[in-house]
Parts: sequence; structure tokens; C-alpha cells
Amino acid sequence: MKRPLNAVVIVGLMLGGIFGMAGTFVGDPRLRAVFWAIDGLGLIVATAILALKHFRSGNDAVAAGFLVYCIGESVMLGGTAQPLNAMVPTFGAGSAMWAAALLMTGIPRRFAIWVRVVSIIAALIFATSFAEILWGKPVLPTSSPLPGLGYPFMILAYCGWIWTMVRER
Repeated sequence: MKRPLNAVVIVGLMLGGIFGMAGTFVGDPRLRAVFWAIDGLGLIVATAILALKHFRSGNDAVAAGFLVYCIGESVMLGGTAQPLNAMVPTFGAGSAMWAAALLMTGIPRRFAIWVRVVSIIAALIFATSFAEILWGKPVLPTSSPLPGLGYPFMILAYCGWIWTMVRER
């Protein structure tokens, strides 16, 4: 049963990375909503399983980080069908949760140092984006440089999570 769940996690993280980035660059709002829905569902399933996996192995802080990520991604999913400017509140809340989750998974010594570093960099970028939203700046999910700069670092964290699972016996 462990291997099929690992495959589900890997596929979910890959779908999240691919469709999340693709949705950021798509101009058609309906296609963007579909891409971000696939992204969100893949990440919700993957991080829920990762939370259980790490909880069972005694990595409570990392498990809690994946649980927070799952909740944050659920918040984000709620805004995918809205126009970009209407997504600011849900994006702000989701960004805050992403930041917390990436710190919670990045600070403990569960993953390789490069995975932890990219997680912490992404967390700082998304925390800054959330702070800008709190101060009244209308930060869109597609805004540049922030939060746009955070996505590649977050996807590298996904790659690190996948790499860690593949290396497990």
C-alpha cells in the first residue's frame, strides 16, 4: 500500500508544479481556472498524504507543515474561478499559509539542505507578498516580481520532496 500512495504523492506534486506554473502564464481566465484547479487538487491530495506519512514516522513538525500546506492550498482553490483582481483576499490568505507551511517543512532537518533552503526562500517571498496585501497593495497571483519569484523556489521544494520519496526504500 505504501508504494501506490508514494506514486499518488509524486503525481500530485508534479501536477501541482506543472499546472500551477502553466496557469500563471495562461491568458484565458477559464483555462487558468482549470489549470489552477488541477494544480490545487493535486497538491491537496499530495500534502494530505505527506502529512499522514510524516506524522506516522514521528516527524510531527513536518507533518503539521504539510497539513498547513494542504489547508492553504484548499483556500487557494476557493479562488480559482474568480477574476484575478477578486482573488487578492484568498491569494493573501493562501500565501500566508504557504509561507508558514514552507517554514514548518523547511526548518526541521528532515530534508536535504538544498530542499530546506529553497523552502525557506519561497516562504520569505510568500510572507512578503502577504504583508504587501495586508498593507493594501493589490498583489495578484500573477504579479511580478513578487509573488512570481516565489513559484520557482516552491516548485524546487516539490522536486526535493519528490526526490526524498524516490530515495526512500
